[in-house]
Amino acid sequence: MEFGAVLQCDPPAARTVQLAKLAEAHGFSHLWTFDSHLLWQEPYVLYSQILHETKRITVGPMVTNPATRDWTVTASLYATLNEAYGNRTICGIGRGDSAVRVGGGKPTTLATLRESIHVIRELANSRPVEYGGSTLQFPWSTGSALEVWVAAYGPKALALTGEVADGFILQLADLDIAEWMIGTVRKAAAAAGRDPDSIKMCVAAPMYIGTDRQHMRDQCRWFGGMVGNHVADIVERYGTSGQVPAALTDYIEGRKGYDYNQHGRAGNTHADFVSDDIVERFCVLGTPEDHIAKLRALADLGVDQFAGYLQHDNKEETLRVYGETVIPQLRQAITATKVSA
Repeated sequence: MEFGAVLQCDPPAARTVQLAKLAEAHGFSHLWTFDSHLLWQEPYVLYSQILHETKRITVGPMVTNPATRDWTVTASLYATLNEAYGNRTICGIGRGDSAVRVGGGKPTTLATLRESIHVIRELANSRPVEYGGSTLQFPWSTGSALEVWVAAYGPKALALTGEVADGFILQLADLDIAEWMIGTVRKAAAAAGRDPDSIKMCVAAPMYIGTDRQHMRDQCRWFGGMVGNHVADIVERYGTSGQVPAALTDYIEGRKGYDYNQHGRAGNTHADFVSDDIVERFCVLGTPEDHIAKLRALADLGVDQFAGYLQHDNKEETLRVYGETVIPQLRQAITATKVSA
């Protein structure tokens, strides 16, 4: 299993860069950030500095969207960073949440998402693409490589992921829901003639190392509120029976609204409807042993990467314990010497 750290782009920018360097030092392979240009600093600017000050870590948004930037501009950003720093970028993308809703917009359609994935991926992989009635290609880009991973919850979005994505981002760590969603993506991939195992599976959720469970829950309750925005969209479209597991939809019954000014923040007052049980199910909390046990269960479901959100008051210690204890337990052991029989 690989490991990512997920940050908000809060000022000062040097703090984000510092945490990214610390994540690399502790063995994380990926550094993800939120991408909401009104709420936080511009991530692509920070990526250039992070890549400049690191050696191995891969950077990208969790997640960008097709609405707030021209797709050719997005592709150019990736191709430029790859040329400068050696193919160390990744694109997480979805229909759009905070980045569009803060300004009064709405998430894009799945058809638009599908087309944007194709345009961004082709251009950022130094290939030509048909777009806007013309064949476009970056004349300065050669050898750029970019994977596009799709964040999804609903049945149609999961099907799209299986059909076109290089990876699937599931933003919660509930084992039952993860099993259903991973299975749905794989079935869609097989139906589209793709190898289901070729799609990388990433579970993203808050990670908090500690022993005070109530404090950890309170620090991470915001996450259930954030997920609730997407679940509310699903319930509006599909209802509460049939196509979507009740384990995903039942918990938003007490949801009364959402303030994006508190998006992704510990202490979010619009996440009061999220129960302690939901926080425990959706997040990865507790001692190192608790984390290892849950991550092993996710790995058994086929999860290739766990990306841990660090929107809480214990960032450095959580990164340290992951680097010293958790990550070594989840990586394949290689023996230096084998004793002959």
